[in-house]
Amino acid sequence: MKSRFHQELEQLKMAILRMAALTERAMENALQSFFDRNVEQAREVIDRDQEINLLEVEIDKYSLRLLALDQPMAVDLRFIVGCMRIAVDLERIADQAVNIAERTIFLANRPPLPPNPPMEQLADTTLDMLKTVIAAFVNGNTDQAYDVCQMDDTADELNAAILKNQINYILNEVPAVERSVQTVIAARCMERAADQTTNIAESVIFMVKGVNIKHHCES
Repeated sequence: MKSRFHQELEQLKMAILRMAALTERAMENALQSFFDRNVEQAREVIDRDQEINLLEVEIDKYSLRLLALDQPMAVDLRFIVGCMRIAVDLERIADQAVNIAERTIFLANRPPLPPNPPMEQLADTTLDMLKTVIAAFVNGNTDQAYDVCQMDDTADELNAAILKNQINYILNEVPAVERSVQTVIAARCMERAADQTTNIAESVIFMVKGVNIKHHCES
């Protein structure tokens, strides 16, 4: 039979998974609302953000109690500290989803800009990174975590391409300045979410291997 402490570690893991599922859904819905210009869906993302915020607070309190009362060592200590880090990054990713939803609401009632393939590629990359890193956490799979680190380079390149495209468009379509700026902000939110997903990958590697690769996420 599992000890009380290890049962509580399982409960902590389940709380992270609940938060991860809500965050993934928030980002997926925010991105879909952006490309579909769906204001109702965007508002739902904003309205449900509080649920994710409350889960972060719950996980933080639960983790601190485990640290204080049980004084875990080695892999268990790394797991708890890693969960605290992951919860922070999940909350920040959810905030980026809210930011994207807010851009949707602004843009939906204005004339659409021309198709922007890099924007769709960045959205796909960001969501794929998030799904992959959640799987890495569930499975304790550092190979998947390293994959996420490599994908972040793609997200950075796509964000730069979007910025360049929008600047070129603005030069020829001055009335579109405000809409283009909002699009650039949305792209930046996607890229920031990709960065925060990379932070989660670093935390997974720390939890599994005991190696701190913060800001040096390379295989």
